[in-house]
Amino acid sequence: MADIEKDTTNWPDLAGALYDKLTERHAELTYDFDNVEISVPSGAGEKAPHSTWKFNGTISIRGRNLD
Repeated sequence: MADIEKDTTNWPDLAGALYDKLTERHAELTYDFDNVEISVPSGAGEKAPHSTWKFNGTISIRGRNLD
């Protein structure tokens, strides 16, 4: 994963680096979702059929060091 002090070139690397830093500090990350819809492909390729996932609610993630 990209180090947070280094330049990142995309959002997934930035999010991953931030997540790593927060969980190292035992932070709790909370995500709240309201009427989220995601189109999920059933396979690879442009013509793969998609399903729509809909959800509401909260996801909490607690980081802890297992050492």
